[in-house]
Amino acid sequence: MDESSKEGKGRHDLLLQEIEAIDDYWGPTFRAIFDTDECDAFADKLEGRIRSHDRDIEKLCSAHHQGFIESIRDLLELKGLANRIHGEVQTIDSDICHSVTQLKLKGQELADARRIERNMKTTIEMLQSCLPVLRAYIKLQQQMKEKRYYPALKTLEQLEHIHLPSISHYRFSEHMKKSLAKVRESIKEASMIDLKDFLESIRKYSPKIGEVAMRHTAEQLNIDISANSSVIKRLISPTMSGEFDYEAQSESEYSVEEDLSAQDLVDFSPVYRCLHIHTVLDAKETYENYYRKQRKKQARLALQPPTNMHETIEGYRQYFHGIVGFFVVEDHVMNTASTLVNRSYLDDVWNIAVSKIASSVRTHSSYCTDPALMLKIKNLVMLFSSTLRTYGYSVSQLVELLQEIRDHYNEVLMQRWVHVFRDIFDEDNYHPIQVTTAAEYQRVIESFPYRDSSLEAAPFPKRFPFSSLVPKVYRQIRNYIQACLQFSQDLNLADQEIDDTLRRYTNLLLTRTLSGCLSTLIRKPSLSLLQLIQISINTNYLEESNGWLEEFIAQLTGASRELSHIARLQGRAVFRDVRDDAEQQIYEALKRKMDEFMELANYDWQLNEPSGHASSFLMDLIAFLQSTFQAFTNLKEHVAQNACLTACRHIAEILMDLLLSDDVKSISMGALQQVNLDVIQCEQFAASEPVPGFEDGTLLSSFLDLRQLLDLLLSWDWSAYFHDYGQETSKYLRVSPQRAITVLEKLREADKRTVFSVLKKSERDKKKLMETVLRQLRQLLQSSA
Repeated sequence: MDESSKEGKGRHDLLLQEIEAIDDYWGPTFRAIFDTDECDAFADKLEGRIRSHDRDIEKLCSAHHQGFIESIRDLLELKGLANRIHGEVQTIDSDICHSVTQLKLKGQELADARRIERNMKTTIEMLQSCLPVLRAYIKLQQQMKEKRYYPALKTLEQLEHIHLPSISHYRFSEHMKKSLAKVRESIKEASMIDLKDFLESIRKYSPKIGEVAMRHTAEQLNIDISANSSVIKRLISPTMSGEFDYEAQSESEYSVEEDLSAQDLVDFSPVYRCLHIHTVLDAKETYENYYRKQRKKQARLALQPPTNMHETIEGYRQYFHGIVGFFVVEDHVMNTASTLVNRSYLDDVWNIAVSKIASSVRTHSSYCTDPALMLKIKNLVMLFSSTLRTYGYSVSQLVELLQEIRDHYNEVLMQRWVHVFRDIFDEDNYHPIQVTTAAEYQRVIESFPYRDSSLEAAPFPKRFPFSSLVPKVYRQIRNYIQACLQFSQDLNLADQEIDDTLRRYTNLLLTRTLSGCLSTLIRKPSLSLLQLIQISINTNYLEESNGWLEEFIAQLTGASRELSHIARLQGRAVFRDVRDDAEQQIYEALKRKMDEFMELANYDWQLNEPSGHASSFLMDLIAFLQSTFQAFTNLKEHVAQNACLTACRHIAEILMDLLLSDDVKSISMGALQQVNLDVIQCEQFAASEPVPGFEDGTLLSSFLDLRQLLDLLLSWDWSAYFHDYGQETSKYLRVSPQRAITVLEKLREADKRTVFSVLKKSERDKKKLMETVLRQLRQLLQSSA
């Protein structure tokens, strides 16, 4: 029992120690107590322990009561201090909380700033990696804005091949790539706009470029494009001085303000930029085709001549300047961009152009009627040909064109010389030139190389056999030759070819122009017989000038006269034909003048007795003929003889026509005897030999028909007529039965009007005889028919 109580007591002590040792959780200890049956014992034990502790506390409190009181006092003091500290702590806590709140805000701001800084750093790094791209893109936009398409294209290539690959992970790079494709097209379109502007500009400046190029060629070849004008000024005046009153072309027309070349006048960079751009864009062939197509269109425009080109030289100059400018520009492009324009392309364009040029110039020059303008056209065509030849173009068609223009120029000259010759003819008085001083004589000799020793020895006043027409015409023929030579010069022709050409054109002037003018002149009804005689005399001396003209041509051309026989001048034949025509006109004029006298014939066909002398009109006519034939002394002998023979025959024809005229119904014997007296007077005139050189009886033979008829009618020798009719020895061989019948019937009619004729036996016998003669004559007429 003692041992179990000791064990229980010891276990209770342990449990109490556990409870005292544990402050907050005694569950296991209490569970161990309740698991035993010693709860009451333990409770007692616990109670005893509590009382023990209470006593210890009481003892301790008693021992420490004063100290406790003091402690309470200290605690109270401490409480006040604690409250003060607590307040201070709360204030501090509030301050700290506020500071912490601010600190949190600042910390958040700092964190945000650090994040922003980090983002900024990242952004800067990204931007720095994108900055070259953006700079290049901005540069591209600026270049596009400034229309610097060639640098823009280089920038575009850098963007595409260098910069964009480095930022390909950015989404905006895709948008940029798409925009660059649009920029590429914009560059192509903009470069084409620049090219169009260039084409418009080059069309504007082509005439100036052509003018400069032609002027340079003229300077290099030492061509004076206005030289002919000063020479031709003196070649067409009808005066003996031979001045040519054309307005000279001023050299100032060809002056230009500066010595500029094609590249100085026009900026060719758009062509090269556009070519490079299209080359880079793989559109080179498209660009070349477009350029050539547009330039061909401009070529067609340049080849269209101005509508009034034929009126002034400025039209031709503008036309040629534009064409030369076109080909100079193309040549420059070929030399600087050979892939764009090559020689074969230019040759094709030129071959088409040269035909149109020749056709246009040929057409417009055909309207030209001004020789001075034709020379200017020739000079321009030559300079145009020389200019383009220096650029390697064939100008053979233009050489042929010049030859055609030369023919037209000759036609224009001949038309102009028609007026010159007509003015000379109108101004001439058709009287031999008379000079009273040596100076006047010398002027005539200088204008016409006529030499006559008898005239030189004669005293003043001296009289030349020709009128002023001869030296003026001779001088104008020389002027015409010189005018023709002006066109043939500088055509690179041989001397012999120029000589043949001048002779051919001179022959045309002589055979067509001068011959036609002289033919028109001698047919003028206003010319008198003396004027026609002087014209005929003038043609003799013009014929002699043929040799002098040939010498003049040989001196001008320097060709050998031995080789000039191919195209001899036809002046002699021309003037001979004109003289023959003039002689015929002299004969016709002589007849007309004689007709005027014969119109005064007032025969009284019922005249009983003749007047006993020739009619007054016939005496006046014979006096006129005698004075006229004295003016024939300067004519060739055969002309005067033919004129005299024509006059005699014409008088005989008129008198014969009067006898046979149907207007004359009856003729008396008295009237017939008066006609016989007139014929006798004419025969006396013919026998007086008014013009020397006739054989005996030549002039008298003109009146033979009339004489035999009058003798037959007046002698009434019909038996001899009928007996010898048809025989060569017949006395009345030239009297035809028809003429005899006509006159006999008129005599019979006159007898009928005589009242007393029927009362006389002799008259009745004569009437019977007349009827018998008429019957026999009619029988002869029927038998001969």
